[in-house]
Amino acid sequence: MNKFTLLCLTGVLGLGVSACGDVARTSTSAPDSINEVGNPPDLDTVLKNKSDATNPTRRAQANADIRAREQRYNLFREGEERSDRNVQSEVRSKLEVNLPTSQLAIQANQGIVTVTGYIQTQDNLERIEPLAREIRGVRDVNVQAEVGPNLPPYNS
Repeated sequence: MNKFTLLCLTGVLGLGVSACGDVARTSTSAPDSINEVGNPPDLDTVLKNKSDATNPTRRAQANADIRAREQRYNLFREGEERSDRNVQSEVRSKLEVNLPTSQLAIQANQGIVTVTGYIQTQDNLERIEPLAREIRGVRDVNVQAEVGPNLPPYNS
């Protein structure tokens, strides 16, 4: 009976790990991979993304996550390289909070961050790289995101 329970638990954990993608996304509508830009968002999606990202609770949570990761790094890993997952998660949080209408996928590999998906304005597209570079451990940023489509309230 114990072997069966262990086998079931291992299977569930394995499924959970395999279900987790290797990209961080700023919204549920963001691409599942950095190899694609995804579908352009419609107005409802943009407004939902903005509502989610600008929610005071979500903003506080994302900022607290960034601070906590920095504090853990400072306490336990000073001088070591940061893991790609750690960098990726912090960049996602940073972009989600500062670019609330974005639909972006983020992946980090040895400190090189790749960002794909859609952003609503050229100004916001140009903010991606400097925002990502604010995260410790980011060595380079490859922005493959696109501006589009020109939806209200951004086309006024």
